[in-house]
Amino acid sequence: AFGARVIGSELAKMIVNAWLDAEFEGGRHQGRVDAIGAIEQQRI
Repeated sequence: AFGARVIGSELAKMIVNAWLDAEFEGGRHQGRVDAIGAIEQQRI
């Protein structure tokens, strides 16, 4: 969460865009991502 009184809307947009543009590096959450992907494949 970004505090509206601390971070303006333009800076918040820049931060979100940087996060969305970042590559997922796997790591300890890879198992969760794989599990979600498997569920998505079953439901499509």
